[in-house]
Amino acid sequence: MRHLLSTKTLSRDDAITLLDVAEDMADVQEREVKKLPTLRGKTVVNLFFEDSTRTRISFEAAAKRLSADVINFSAKGSSVSKGESLKDTAQTLAAMGADAVVVRHSASGAPQTLATSGWIDAGVLNAGDGMHEHPTQALLDAFTMRRRLHGRGSRGRDLDGVSVTIVGDILHSRVARSNVWLLQTLGADVRLVAPPTLLPVDVSGWPATIGYDLDSAIDARPDVVMMLRIQGERMHAAYFPTEREYARRWGLDEERLARLGADSIVMHPGPMNRGLEISAAAADSPRSTVREQVANGVSVRMAALYLLLSGGDRDGQKTREEPADGGAR
Repeated sequence: MRHLLSTKTLSRDDAITLLDVAEDMADVQEREVKKLPTLRGKTVVNLFFEDSTRTRISFEAAAKRLSADVINFSAKGSSVSKGESLKDTAQTLAAMGADAVVVRHSASGAPQTLATSGWIDAGVLNAGDGMHEHPTQALLDAFTMRRRLHGRGSRGRDLDGVSVTIVGDILHSRVARSNVWLLQTLGADVRLVAPPTLLPVDVSGWPATIGYDLDSAIDARPDVVMMLRIQGERMHAAYFPTEREYARRWGLDEERLARLGADSIVMHPGPMNRGLEISAAAADSPRSTVREQVANGVSVRMAALYLLLSGGDRDGQKTREEPADGGAR
């Protein structure tokens, strides 16, 4: 795997391999010393043109637990904010000897441009580009689903037949886009539920069914309900009457939570707007995977960095090496 830019082009075998490697990395997180020497001597740059503390910290933790050197590059307050182009920034990173660049950008396609331009000879990981994709979020969501529904250590398993309902601001959500394509690749049945104003103009090519009524979707007893954040910062028009009306019609409240199947799980990519798209009771219930998603994000991003930078030799012993300082497992 040279780059990780999109889930749309990720094959089933590559997706399952990445999830399986993430299982190995999750095992490492349970050791007394949570580090591997696998990427010692490699340099990972977190290149963030958009704020995202959660994603940046997750990638930073992942790289450091693989013993890579990490450089955090924030566009705000840097030469980028003074007009430096993406090309100039890439060439600066190339001169620093970056081996991998984790990029988040407000423009859809910026990671693709960085990966294919020839400006830098480094693996590129898309950490979110505009309203396009967020592949590692979808991968950590799939990893969380697989662990909850099939049990920990479920290597080699896909999500065949799992029903997933994604609810809310589909229009502005790169998380939804990445999840739709990845879940379809892994065999899941995906349903999108949203107000008509919060769906893209044309979703006919998406491998998902479309609905507008959350109650009927809940009554179908999906295995997974994923609530999306209402992205007020991207909204420059009235997409729904009021927040109270949105919460009443499309929010996951206690009554809807109680109607879900006994084994259904509730997901949210975060950060959550409690009381809007999800109630506190739903967010904090035993069915909620919100905290697991954060922890699993580190394991999945470790797997992505490992596969990009180590050659991905899973037949070797790289993921099972002793911690960098020789400490106990």
